[in-house]
Amino acid sequence: MPDMSASLALTHLVPLAKEVDENKVTPGVLGFIVFAVMAVAVWGLMKSMSKQMQKVDFKEAPEAGAEEKTESKAPRG
Repeated sequence: MPDMSASLALTHLVPLAKEVDENKVTPGVLGFIVFAVMAVAVWGLMKSMSKQMQKVDFKEAPEAGAEEKTESKAPRG
């Protein structure tokens, strides 16, 4: 019997599909909502990345061992 109900449901949906213009396909409201959510997500990620990049210090601190080596090689006198 489940096959009969599926078949019956398809026969009701087929006339609805024929009413759609086959030459005009649009994403509709759902497509716009998905696109808008993705755009807001990308904007939020970019804003977060900008904050994280501002926290990064790109200047290297001199190593403690490197200073001792340069002082020991310098001529004393």
